[in-house]
Amino acid sequence: MNPFPGSLFSQIVVVVVIALVLLPRVVKITQEWERAVILRLGRFVRVRGPGVVFLIPFVERALKVDVRVVTHEVPPQEVITRDNVTIKVSAVLYFRVLVDHVQDAVCKVLNYVQATSQISQTTLRSILGQHELDDLLANREKINLALQRVIDEQTEGWGIKVTVVEIKDVELPTPMQRAMARQAEAEREKRAKIIHAEGEFQAAQRLAEAAQVLGINQGAMQLRFLQTLTEISTENSSTVIFPVPVDTIRPFLQQLSPTVASPTISTLLETVQRPSVLTDKEPGSTEQESSS
Repeated sequence: MNPFPGSLFSQIVVVVVIALVLLPRVVKITQEWERAVILRLGRFVRVRGPGVVFLIPFVERALKVDVRVVTHEVPPQEVITRDNVTIKVSAVLYFRVLVDHVQDAVCKVLNYVQATSQISQTTLRSILGQHELDDLLANREKINLALQRVIDEQTEGWGIKVTVVEIKDVELPTPMQRAMARQAEAEREKRAKIIHAEGEFQAAQRLAEAAQVLGINQGAMQLRFLQTLTEISTENSSTVIFPVPVDTIRPFLQQLSPTVASPTISTLLETVQRPSVLTDKEPGSTEQESSS
């Protein structure tokens, strides 16, 4: 028999307690999206994970790093564009820690998320300040690529890969919004007037071609007159205006009696052919001629 049964039990309890205390320091479990940076007495040794990682207690410690893509929202920044317009711009940033450079994100920067956020804010103000407002609104893809390239170059030494930078919102001052609305309205009116002028020009060209065709064939003009009368007759109108050329009625006037109506016919023909002679004379001159 064991003369000290109580001491054996107490020894087992002590061993179990020590094992439970040392177990978290000896065994680390990392997820699939995590990597463990092992430091031995403060010096970088290796990168382990995912899975179970064994450590030397009180000598080694593990720092976990998430290698998934981080979505970071850049707060609104006041930016003065190249044409001296003050705007507020917000953006979104996507980045991740490179698996092969996890130790750089731990050893070369204190807080890589905060550091990347500050770099993105300063770069956003710097890049947008080099562009005019119209360029910023029209060429967002080009500016996004420039932002991604500059931020990625600055964070490359930390083991950070910036994948996407997108400008999310551009807040314009109220006077600038009104000015842009007036500019857009004026541009639409300009396009409308240009289209209308082009239509008038094409219509004038077609009318000139039609006049040439009608001038070649006199019968075509008569057919056009008849078509006009047909169109007028379809409407509810009691007045019909029928233009008759002077050459058409001249033979009928000449067949009248030359002894009685010759002065009247000649006067009528002169009046029809030269209407400007009567309109240019003053009213008093007509009365004087008649009295003489």
